[in-house]
Amino acid sequence: MTATHPPDSQLQGFLALLPAGMRPYALLARFDRPIGWWLLYWPCAWALALGGGALSRWPLLLWFLLGAIAMRGAGCVYNDIIDRDLDAQVARTASRPVASGAVSVRNALMWTVLLSLVGLLVLIQLPWPAQIVALASLFLVAAYPFMKRITWWPQAWLGLVFSWGALVGWIAVDGPEGSALPLLYAGCIAWVIGYDTIYALQDIEDDALVGVKSSARAMGRHVKFGVGACYAVALACWSGALWNVRPDPLVLVALIPAALHLTGQVVTLNPSDDADALAKFRSNRFAGLLVFAAMLVVGAAP
Repeated sequence: MTATHPPDSQLQGFLALLPAGMRPYALLARFDRPIGWWLLYWPCAWALALGGGALSRWPLLLWFLLGAIAMRGAGCVYNDIIDRDLDAQVARTASRPVASGAVSVRNALMWTVLLSLVGLLVLIQLPWPAQIVALASLFLVAAYPFMKRITWWPQAWLGLVFSWGALVGWIAVDGPEGSALPLLYAGCIAWVIGYDTIYALQDIEDDALVGVKSSARAMGRHVKFGVGACYAVALACWSGALWNVRPDPLVLVALIPAALHLTGQVVTLNPSDDADALAKFRSNRFAGLLVFAAMLVVGAAP
């Protein structure tokens, strides 16, 4: 195991103020890493905005945010339980509470249940068709931790999982029929593959040692081109979704800020610099905000 990366779970910010017994559980749910729930939340918010419900049904924005925080936490705990042996062999993840032994598997499972109950509270706020769509994601979530063992593209499976909120949000606000939703969902998947490939750059050496597959390893020296292609597909799909809701060339202008931001990520990405990869990955919370602004402008237009 190498030790070239800082651990991905650290006691910082408000976590340092928590009682000692609570800290490992907060770290386990990645409460110190809000980027994860932002990335899970944005597809939900985009669907609400483009589907025309962000303003008229604004409480859903808050409910989906709570759901993203809780379910991202539950997913991280579940993932750490499954990956505890692999995590112990990778420098960046060896300090995770389950891998390090700070939290037992039994207690981690109980923590997963508690977080899932918060998700259940959010679920019952949704119309029943949206509830069914949300529940249909459980298989994808359960299978995700195993993907890195069987495919070079676990990031694509993560794309299916992290983009699922777009489907739930669209159904929740009864978005218009047509191809806008599939295009929105496809764009989200491509975006996830792009940013998670950047994230995986941090672990290429350790992943190779322990036999973990990733799109970053698959792309190799062509990783910048690969990420750029993913972002280009995402922007093309989102443009199509906007066009389907409002067929006016001006709607495409709304995506220019997001396009410039994503292009900047690719152009300035240094694949051999772990700190740069992490910074580029985290900057996608701002990219999500820019896309949300575009979706809101188009979706709220009369």
